[in-house]
Amino acid sequence: MSNASVRHRESNPASIFAALGDHTRLELLGRLSRGPTVSIANLATNTRISRQAITKHLRVLEEVGLVTSSRVGRESRFGYKPDAVMEARSYLDGVSAQWDAALERLRTFVEG
Repeated sequence: MSNASVRHRESNPASIFAALGDHTRLELLGRLSRGPTVSIANLATNTRISRQAITKHLRVLEEVGLVTSSRVGRESRFGYKPDAVMEARSYLDGVSAQWDAALERLRTFVEG
């Protein structure tokens, strides 16, 4: 995937929410957010999920900018990248502000 398309997907909150809509990806992101980079083998430890499935989930998270990967010797290591989460949170804050304003207009209308 080119950097341009990665940047485009990163700037789209819907892609971030879609990636977070899967329980396995959400769990992987939670594990990655607790510390340093982790190998796929480490993420697969004590789970019923294959390394191949974990790799596919990590690639989805990477495409939307939620994780970053690097090669260390023969293994890929993945780490949490908070920028996309902050972007999604900012989007939700905007939606929340719109709802607050709409509810305030309704309250003013009903009481007025």
